[in-house]
Amino acid sequence: MRRRDFLSASAGAALLALGRGASAAASDAPKRLVVVLLRGAADGLNIVVPYGDDAYYAARPTIAIAKPGAEEGALALDEHFGLHPALSALIPLWQEKQLAFAHAAGSPDPTRSHFAAQLFIENGTPGTNTTPDGWLNRLLAAVPGVSRGPTDAVAVGPTLPHILKGRVPVANLPLGPAAATPLAIDKPEIASAFDRLYARKDALGQAYRHGRVARAELIAGLPAPPEPADNGAPGANGFPAVATRLAGLLAHDRKIRLAVVSLGGWDTHVRQGNHAGQLAERLRPLGDGLAAFAKGLGPDWRDTVIVVLSEFGRTVRENGDGGTDHGHGNVIWVLGGSVRGGQVYGDWPGLASAALYEGRDLAVTTDFRSVLTAVAARHLRVPDRTLGAIFPSFAAPASAMGRIIA
Repeated sequence: MRRRDFLSASAGAALLALGRGASAAASDAPKRLVVVLLRGAADGLNIVVPYGDDAYYAARPTIAIAKPGAEEGALALDEHFGLHPALSALIPLWQEKQLAFAHAAGSPDPTRSHFAAQLFIENGTPGTNTTPDGWLNRLLAAVPGVSRGPTDAVAVGPTLPHILKGRVPVANLPLGPAAATPLAIDKPEIASAFDRLYARKDALGQAYRHGRVARAELIAGLPAPPEPADNGAPGANGFPAVATRLAGLLAHDRKIRLAVVSLGGWDTHVRQGNHAGQLAERLRPLGDGLAAFAKGLGPDWRDTVIVVLSEFGRTVRENGDGGTDHGHGNVIWVLGGSVRGGQVYGDWPGLASAALYEGRDLAVTTDFRSVLTAVAARHLRVPDRTLGAIFPSFAAPASAMGRIIA
């Protein structure tokens, strides 16, 4: 079953509304983007469930999410798609039209390697692993009105992910319970010694000063404290607390325009389950955290967009261990006060055998960059002439671009 007309020909075309009454009234608040990376390849078919496609149930006799209305069934989004029941915390955002999905979306590159696919999602150049910077850093350089200071963009975690690497200085900060615990560098005598050591105006000295400024500014906004596929990212269980802290940080420091959070644990080869199991265990805190973040931002939520991405999807058919293997097409989540939500966007190819990519996977009909381009153009108001610098060698379909800039 194909549903080419169930929404626009491109998922990126209409995700962001120019305005919908009072909720989208003009605001002096900064426009913000938060990217959540689900490392390990989250199973989009059990997140946004195509319950109207009979082939879904035939391919997943033990791990499929039941149809809406059944016990532990999917939460109906429309006549064809439903949401995993562990994500019930997000239903109010869906009902308020502040949550949308782009299905059958992802990278056009066919790799099934976590490392390579995550790199392509982060560098924005699928198939090219030599791109030295990340698309989010290039976006930071293009957003109008940004100071280009070290706290304009923040990576939540101890190390800087590739998506934020580049020529514009950024900060990274753990937001666990001990995030604000004083370090040796916070002691005046040690800080003074390091200040003298790195007083030169060379690149190393500049990097040191950026780091010092970023830490001082970000810590001021925090309360006082305590697997290979994941690429070092923590699991989702602690995400509600992290999301609450991040919302508080953004509310305190309005200079922050971009943020990225990485969550691991999505490589569900075994014991994936349906309403229970590994996937549900990760989705529940993810949904709770996103809902807490939206609530914690208060009025700033209307000026914030969250995009949730994973490197690729998983096989349509379940495997013999009650899980799924590395696949291709997936689902992209888009949340925020300016999102034209309450819809599942994209060109749904169906799950019939003849429609599957390489005979096993959901096909990619929406390039992930078309969704991100829509966010950059419509939400962050990046000029058209600079979009090509953010995603080199990519041009959204003409019809989609026309709708994005209308």
